[in-house]
Amino acid sequence: MEKKKLHIALFFGGNSSEHAVSKRSAHNIYDGMDKDKYDVSVFMFTKSGYLLGNEDSMKIFNGEDEDEVVAKAIANVDFSNPLANIQNISEVKDIDVFYPVIHGNMGEDGTVQGLFRLLNKPWIGSGVASSGVSFDKDLTKQLLTYHGIRNTKYVVVTPENKDYYTYERCSEKLGETLFVKPARQGSSVGIYKVDNKQEFDDAVKEGFYYDFKLLVEEAIDHPREVECSVLGNRNTKASKLGAIKIPDDDVFYDYNNKFVDASGVEFQMPVDLPADLTAEIKQMSLDAFRVLGNRGLARMDFLVDSNNVPYFGEVNTLPGFTNISLYPQLWAVSGIEYSDLIDQLIELAIEEFNDNAKLHYDFVDLGAEKLPEKKN
Repeated sequence: MEKKKLHIALFFGGNSSEHAVSKRSAHNIYDGMDKDKYDVSVFMFTKSGYLLGNEDSMKIFNGEDEDEVVAKAIANVDFSNPLANIQNISEVKDIDVFYPVIHGNMGEDGTVQGLFRLLNKPWIGSGVASSGVSFDKDLTKQLLTYHGIRNTKYVVVTPENKDYYTYERCSEKLGETLFVKPARQGSSVGIYKVDNKQEFDDAVKEGFYYDFKLLVEEAIDHPREVECSVLGNRNTKASKLGAIKIPDDDVFYDYNNKFVDASGVEFQMPVDLPADLTAEIKQMSLDAFRVLGNRGLARMDFLVDSNNVPYFGEVNTLPGFTNISLYPQLWAVSGIEYSDLIDQLIELAIEEFNDNAKLHYDFVDLGAEKLPEKKN
């Protein structure tokens, strides 16, 4: 008897600054999936948050102009209905596994995971709480610090305390060179390296365009950027390590390097590091994955200083899958090819769903006879 194909739904797009990257990742995943094993439907969240059905989403996959497709799709939508944005969700009734490829806001912050949980279907990646905490760099660092996982020193700047955290005060605490970054953004969006008051003030002003919580972090002296991919649920494994080298020491691995033009970047995969340093970074990656409650996949980013001391940078719970993305490349050099990696992620999603199905959420009705008697 022929084995039934699994029906996989790719969710991509979204209303974050990483919309275009998400489209490219989803297209690569779609092309890399074994169509003998899977029936694949695609659903794109527009920049305004409207969920397109499979037919319209596939039009965009096939090169039709996104703005034109979206305009036609929403022309007669009644947005006074609070559920109008997800009216096409009825198309997913036969889906076996959801594959979110939405980078940044709405995809990595737990939002879409909550939708999948309401639909009571397996999905690839971390759960609602884990996604939300991991997406918030401040909460991530608080948890890592509590569990003894080394990371860079920082302060949190908000609109309420920005007059207190001046460049002078931050530099006295953290050093003259600082990084200013939104707490809840990805792909290095809105990150600035600053060395003086004017640059700092400009970076804070720009940062509030992306988030109302900013991290001001110390800069590590002449760091090496090292990456580690993690795969698994409760039983996890770490990939070989990769490093990123940018010729200009004054530049960091930003959005352009990651997704637009990587010609000025040297990827070392795997990278040759001292055995004890390699072991430490791998263990820190696995420890962070466990502490944050991650599931399925995550890419862990590190900075290694001139004394070979590693500092945990951040976690990416839905890393890119473009042709220059590090997560799948690191697994490729570790012996897991692209299509096999997708297979394993789908298996892990089903495993996690089945494990959670064993938990009990039954409401216990005490009954009137179990309540204490009312006293006069």
